[in-house]
Amino acid sequence: MSIKNKITNEASHVAHVSSDGVTSRAYFYPPLGLIYFITHPSLWAPLRANILPCLLLSFGVIVPMFLFTYLPQAAILSLLNGPLGPINAAALVLSESAFIVTTVAKSFLLEHALLDVFDATLVSEGQEALVSKGRELKPGKSGLEGVKKLGKSISKPLQKFSPEHIIQYVIFLPLNLIPIVGTAAFLIIQGRKSGPGYHARYFQLKGFSNEERTAYIASHKGAYVAFGTASMVMNLVPLASIAFTFTSTVGAALWAAELEKGTKNPGTEVDVKGEQVKDQWASSSKKDL
Repeated sequence: MSIKNKITNEASHVAHVSSDGVTSRAYFYPPLGLIYFITHPSLWAPLRANILPCLLLSFGVIVPMFLFTYLPQAAILSLLNGPLGPINAAALVLSESAFIVTTVAKSFLLEHALLDVFDATLVSEGQEALVSKGRELKPGKSGLEGVKKLGKSISKPLQKFSPEHIIQYVIFLPLNLIPIVGTAAFLIIQGRKSGPGYHARYFQLKGFSNEERTAYIASHKGAYVAFGTASMVMNLVPLASIAFTFTSTVGAALWAAELEKGTKNPGTEVDVKGEQVKDQWASSSKKDL
């Protein structure tokens, strides 16, 4: 299949499943993950431990990308998109930078940190039985202890690096030459590719075979497109893509927790605002007194 046909078929397929993504409301989970992360300090340790190298990585990618790639892309897009060319070029450079930063960070810096945040979020939502299938758990209150409850992992490491994902990213870059719609389509297509990856740990804990995993993703295509696209859009914020990678991971864990609880309305069965944590703190303080 030629690259042109691949792009056309992919765009057509994404348009078909986008309506399912809207009704799934899975796009709520990345922002819910941000709120949850802020209100649950017990989840902050992995981000704090990695913030400096990730910030250096972000600066080391974003600055050269704007210095060396923005003007050529702005020139090309200005010819094709007119006055919107420079804006679309900025969005494209941010997207490219975020992709490079998150790919490198996930592959070489954050594998264990993101795993810890995902598992700790599940534990905080009462999913100890599920998490115990992949790692040992220490005693303690789920909401207060967070990552401190996590013990030694007893499951195989997840796949770090996917050359296919990079190839597909490059193939679909030309979509950005189409004014407005092309950039939106590019983000949605990349969201479709990245969305299921946020649940790789969930599938592992569930013990899904490759066939079961493929079938499950196929039956929830729209939801994963919605989740992945929302995450991609959040990652466009300069220098914040790493932080949003953590919060989107939290959002993916919240989604998994609500799937286990059987709820269909995002955020209704999880402690997004940290009220349970406040209650546990108050209870612990009274016992100490």
